[in-house]
Amino acid sequence: MGVSEVENGINFAIFSQHATAVTLCLSLPKREKLDWQDGGMIELPLDPRVNKTGDIWHICIEDLPRSEVLYGYRVDGPRDWHQGHRFDSSIVLIDPYAKLVEGRRHFGDASAKLSKFLGTYEFESLPFDWGDNYKLPNIPEKDLVIYEMNVRAFTVDESSGLDPEIRGSYLELGINAVELLPVFEFDEMEFQRRRNPRDHMVNTWGYSTINFFSPMSRYAGGGGGPLKASWEFKEMVKALHGAGIEVILDVVYNHTNEADDANPYTTSFRGIDNKVYYMVDGNGQLLNYAGCGTPSALVNCFLFTSLKNFFTSCNVGTYNSLLAIPSTTQRNTLNCNHPVVMELILDSLRHWVVEYHVDGFRFDLASVLCRGTDGSPLNAPPLIRAIAKDAILSRCKIIAEPWDCRGLYLVGKFPNWDRWAEWNGKYRDDLRKFIKGDPGMKGILATRISGSSDLYRVNKRKPYHSINFIIAHDGFTLYDMVSYNYKHNEANGEGGNDGCNDNFSWNCGFEGETDDASIKALRSRQMKNFHLALMVSQGTPMMLMGDEYGHTRYGNNNSYGHDTAINNFQWGQLETKKNSHYRFFSEVIKFRQSRRVFGREDFLNINDVTWHEDNWDNYDSKFLAFTLHDNNGADIYLAFNAHDFFVKVSLPPPPPKRQWFRVVDTNLESPDDIVPEGAAGTGSTYNLSPYSSILLEAK
Repeated sequence: MGVSEVENGINFAIFSQHATAVTLCLSLPKREKLDWQDGGMIELPLDPRVNKTGDIWHICIEDLPRSEVLYGYRVDGPRDWHQGHRFDSSIVLIDPYAKLVEGRRHFGDASAKLSKFLGTYEFESLPFDWGDNYKLPNIPEKDLVIYEMNVRAFTVDESSGLDPEIRGSYLELGINAVELLPVFEFDEMEFQRRRNPRDHMVNTWGYSTINFFSPMSRYAGGGGGPLKASWEFKEMVKALHGAGIEVILDVVYNHTNEADDANPYTTSFRGIDNKVYYMVDGNGQLLNYAGCGTPSALVNCFLFTSLKNFFTSCNVGTYNSLLAIPSTTQRNTLNCNHPVVMELILDSLRHWVVEYHVDGFRFDLASVLCRGTDGSPLNAPPLIRAIAKDAILSRCKIIAEPWDCRGLYLVGKFPNWDRWAEWNGKYRDDLRKFIKGDPGMKGILATRISGSSDLYRVNKRKPYHSINFIIAHDGFTLYDMVSYNYKHNEANGEGGNDGCNDNFSWNCGFEGETDDASIKALRSRQMKNFHLALMVSQGTPMMLMGDEYGHTRYGNNNSYGHDTAINNFQWGQLETKKNSHYRFFSEVIKFRQSRRVFGREDFLNINDVTWHEDNWDNYDSKFLAFTLHDNNGADIYLAFNAHDFFVKVSLPPPPPKRQWFRVVDTNLESPDDIVPEGAAGTGSTYNLSPYSSILLEAK
C-alpha cells in the first residue's frame, strides 16, 4: 500500500472497494510553487482490467523522480448517499498510506488556511543515522513517570530563548517518558474555513488527523516541509532516548479532519471509500462516537462525563439512548474494526515504531476502537487484540483513554489481554475530591493510592496498568484547579457551553487571581498535596507540562484552540519558580524513583502496608495515614490532612534502630517543604497543618 520503490520504477497502490474509477495525479518537482491547484498535474487513469487486483488499485511508473513528487488520487463511484457513499471525482485526495504530506508550510498561517494537502515521498536520502551507541531506553512500566506535553507549545514562546542551560528541564524534573500530544499531520486551521463561533481559533492540540503515517510538517523548523519534519522528529527521538527518556505518542484513530455531511471537508478517506473507512447507519448517515463536530456535539460529549457515575450501573443501551447525539451534529467516526481499516491502523503503528523508534502510544477515546462496524460495543474487539498481540508492537507501552463520547466508559474494564494500560479517570476524580476536602473519600483514597486494585487486580494485570493522573491537557491546569470553582471558557466562542462542568476543583476562597497571601499560600500547599499524592501512589504517574511551575490558563478548561501563552510553556515563570514550586515537584519525582516502596510490580499485600486507621466508616473524617514497609527497614510514613484544622498525629514506632526523618511537609516554605536526605528531630507526635501532608522516612 502507498508508494514503494521497486526494481522497475515507483509503485502506487490504494484500496477502494466501491470505486468505479481511480486516477493517479502527479505533480513533478522543480516547481516554483505548489501548482496542483491550477491544473498543473499529470493525470493517469487506472484501467481496472490492468491496474486493479481485488480491491487494490495500483500502477507502476518508470523513470519517475525518486523525490519531490506530489501525488494524489481522483476517485469516482456510486453517488448514492443513502448507501453511505461520498464519492466526488473533482477532489484530489491524499493517499491514506502517504508517508509524507505536503501542504501549508507555516503553522497557523491564515493566508493559507484553504491550502490543499497531497502526499509525497523520498527515496534519495541516506537512511537516518541513529548512531553506533544508540539504544532504546526500554524502561520497565513500573518505573515510568510520564510528562504529557505539546511539542510546539513547549518552545514556541519567546521566553524559551533556547538557552542551553534550560534545555535540560526534562532531566532536571526527573521524568523519564514524554507523552506527546498529536504529531501526525493535522489541520490546525480547520475552524477558519467557514464562518462559525470558533472561526477565530487555531487547533493547537492536534486532534484533527489528516494522515496516520506522516509527521506534522509544520512542526519542521523554518517552514522546512515534510521531509525536514521527518528528519527533525527522528533527531528529537534520538536526543530523548540519549537522555534516557521514552517517547509515547497520543494517537487519534477515532475520527479524522474530514468533518460531517453538513460541512464536509473531503481530503482522503471520505472520498476514497466513505462506507468502508467510517461508521454509517442503515440509511448511510455518518455515526458519531468521538463527540467531534459542532458545539452542541461537544456539549453532549462532556455531558456523559458529568453523569458517568450514575451510568456506571446502566447497560450500554441505556448509555447510548440517554446520550444520543442529534443527527444534526454527526461527524465521522473511523470504522476501526473493519478489516481494511484495522490493517491501516496496525500498519501506521508499526511504521512509527520501525521508522521513528517511538516507545508507545496513548489512544485517544479508545472505547471507539472497541465498537463494531455498526457502533455496537464488542467484548473482544479485533483491533485491540491485534495491537496487544502484534510482534512489532510487543515492546511498546499501549495506553487507552478508556471512554468515548457516547458513554462507553471502560475504566477498569477495558479489554486488555494483560497488556493495555488505562488512563484512570476514577483516580483523577477521587484524588481531587479528597484533597479539596470532600467528606466520605478516605476509604477510596486508600484504594486509589494503593494502585486501584478494585479496578485492575484481575487476571495478570498490574498496578502500573493504572495511569494515575490528576491533570491532563483537557481540563484545568493544576494551578487553575486550586484557583477556580468554575470554567471560564468565554474566549472559545461557544458561550461557555464547551468544556467539562464537573472539575471537582476548589478556588481556596476566591475565584481567580488574588493578592491575598493566605489564599495564595493555601493554593501552593494544595498543589504540593496533589503532586505528593500522585507520586507516592502505586501505578504509573502522569503530569502535565507546565504544572511544575504552576501554569495557568485563567480558568479555561478547554483551551484546544488558542495558539497563545495560555497553552505555551512559560520559561520565564519556570525560572522564577526554580527554587520553590519547581524544586518541590522535581525532588518529589526523584524521591519516588529512588525508593523501592513506590511503583511496585505487584499489588500491596498485608506485609507491604499498615493503615493507621480504625474508623474507616467515619464519613466526616478527611485524614488518612499509612506506612509503606521496606524489607530493609527504610519504611515510609505518609499522612494527608484535608481538614481545615490541625490534626495531632501519633506516629507509629519506626523499625528497630531507626528514627523518623521528615522528608516532606507541604505546609513548610521552600526549601524545608522537601528535604530529600531527611530532617532529624521528629518526635512521637506530629502536628499536621490544615490542608497539608507529610512524608517521613525511617533512617
